Amino acid sequence: MQKYIIHENLKTDPGAPYLFGADLVHDGCNFAIFSKNGTSVSLLLFDNPSDTKPSHTIKLDEKVNKTGDVWHIFIYGIKEGQCYGYIIDGPYWPDRDGHRFNKHKLLLDPYAKAISGNYDWNVNAAYAYQVGSGLGDLSFNEESNFGCTAKSVVIDSNNFDWEGDKQLKIPLKNTIIYEIHTRAFTMDKSSGVKNPGTYAGLIEKIPYLTELGITTIELMPVHHFNHLENIRTNPITNEKLYNFWGYSSLGFFAPDAWYASDNDGVTAVYEFKQMVKAMHEAGIEVILDVVYNHTGEGNEYGPTVSFKGIDNSIYYMTEKGRHYKNFSGCGNTLNCNHQVVKKLIKDSLRYWVIDMHIDGFRFDLAAILGRDKHGNWQPDYSVLDEINNDPILGSTQIIAEGWDAAGLYKLGGFPSGWAEWNAKFRDDIRGFIKGDTALSGEVAKRIAGSADLFYYGDRKPCHSINFLTAHDGFTLYDLVSYNNKNNIENGEGNADGNNHNLSWNCGAEGLTDNQTVLSLRDRHMKSMMGILLLSQGTPMILGGDEIKYSKSGNNNTYCHDNRLNWIDWTLLEKNNNFFEFSKYLIQFRRKHPVLRREGFLKGVDSSGNEIRDISWHGIQVQEPDWGIDSHTVAFMLDGSKGETGAELDDNNIYVIINAYWEDLVFHLPSPGKEKTWFVAVDSSTEKGFYEVNKEQKVKSSVFNVRSRSLVVLIDKKQ
Repeated sequence: MQKYIIHENLKTDPGAPYLFGADLVHDGCNFAIFSKNGTSVSLLLFDNPSDTKPSHTIKLDEKVNKTGDVWHIFIYGIKEGQCYGYIIDGPYWPDRDGHRFNKHKLLLDPYAKAISGNYDWNVNAAYAYQVGSGLGDLSFNEESNFGCTAKSVVIDSNNFDWEGDKQLKIPLKNTIIYEIHTRAFTMDKSSGVKNPGTYAGLIEKIPYLTELGITTIELMPVHHFNHLENIRTNPITNEKLYNFWGYSSLGFFAPDAWYASDNDGVTAVYEFKQMVKAMHEAGIEVILDVVYNHTGEGNEYGPTVSFKGIDNSIYYMTEKGRHYKNFSGCGNTLNCNHQVVKKLIKDSLRYWVIDMHIDGFRFDLAAILGRDKHGNWQPDYSVLDEINNDPILGSTQIIAEGWDAAGLYKLGGFPSGWAEWNAKFRDDIRGFIKGDTALSGEVAKRIAGSADLFYYGDRKPCHSINFLTAHDGFTLYDLVSYNNKNNIENGEGNADGNNHNLSWNCGAEGLTDNQTVLSLRDRHMKSMMGILLLSQGTPMILGGDEIKYSKSGNNNTYCHDNRLNWIDWTLLEKNNNFFEFSKYLIQFRRKHPVLRREGFLKGVDSSGNEIRDISWHGIQVQEPDWGIDSHTVAFMLDGSKGETGAELDDNNIYVIINAYWEDLVFHLPSPGKEKTWFVAVDSSTEKGFYEVNKEQKVKSSVFNVRSRSLVVLIDKKQ
């Protein structure tokens, strides 16, 4: 017979160690948390997230409520919405063993599926040490933090009707990614949504996303974080600055409540699920930008929120205990290849796939996940390989940012199955379009799928995530409008952000009414958008680029909750021409399988029609110019089904890129048998493209390509 234990009028039993976190069932909830070096654990229950005193404090009995290194208890009568946290006691020896236990600090459950409440890191109580003490972080703080930290919240994971929703599983080669920030996308009044800045607000923009034609949205971090952590102010306006982007996770299972319509953690869970469900109904995948390389607890002088107080020496990579290895550039580095942290990462990812129906992930500074405890690169023996071979995660989109902040750069070096952000594509195309020399050969490699980086094992062109702009760095419009970053408003003396932008302002810095400059900028943008969507690989567009959104030259807007991040939707009407151009190219890519090949191009005729899968040209046919001073690239793609693997033959496509500052006349290769060349795209024209079935017939064997522009021809029967 089960023997119940009564704790402060609560009926309990020992519980189970199997599932970490708060596992709610019909008659109560099982709580379980790992702490190897903690000497005692107490579970605290709160009625509300803002409460400074718990309603119940239950000290777990090491003989009854502990199995191995897992502390656990089952409490009857617990319902969804119950707030809770942990207090864990143990040694406070940062300089000796890296232990930072403090029984006065309420800790978030690392497996909490909802988190509510706010933080105040401006008060001494938020820290495990005495701020201002001569001993620094070696001092000990006995103040309670209950009133200045968020609370974990119990969630009923089964209390949502998905109505048969499943992941869409769009093949990566057919994917077109659109990177957006949940709040920034709809926060501006011009968005016209009822719930601006929220998961619900994203639902209201689905018609726009479907019209644009992208297949997948990539959401910047939605894992729980503290958006109030930034202590700086804008030196120009004196407005408070924020952690807007969210690259400082504190809870890897909970969608952040800042994006809920009522700022509540429970609401965030349900509104997030509703958003994913609505996106799937519209045929749009949702992938998450996830940050498992570090947490928002910072270095030894950061606050104690969760991991530091649970088992600091296990969760973090430390230098002789006291100090943190900083491969992330954010103060600490998670010990990603310790078995407990590996479990946390994989359990979190599985939760987002199974319970939240997420289609895939982009891993921030993913090279860190391939480092061992000493910092050495060991990708095939790391969590990277385990994620790819996981029976649940292996079938999702897994995308790496292939470097970290400590100089480890492994683009192309990730285990099979991983796609990667291709920074070489970004840099080579940017440099070529702005007029840099000695790049035509490199541009050809990027257009053809970057085989020099990805041609090994079972990797394919689609594993190259091609991009020209992303959240960090210039927008596409700023890339052609600013020679220099303009980050003064970040409060760091313009020292933050990348100085190597490969940008060119086209003759005037920033805003201008010079029509010659504006026309040149437009041609450059059209050329870059064209190359992005015509290249082999998987394209990623930064949300807002298609309407010429500008951040006024700020290339590191991580701290602004204003129009430096908020999309200005009035630009859709103002720059509708470029929106229509971008939309056309997206549909062009989706229509032509020759742009989405399964395998790498080899420059040979595999189909037997006497046309190579790709042939390179210059001003003269079959004479590509790979010289130092070359500013042109031209190529022809064989659209036959024998080459593409499609059910029907596609058009042959001829692309000419003239990055030179003068017009050039290009001789054209022969089109397919009994076919004629037609102009589909000419970025030098005001519209930039011709409607389907209204393409302009080419009446000559040569074509005059305007300076700094792109032309796309398709062959078809007259």
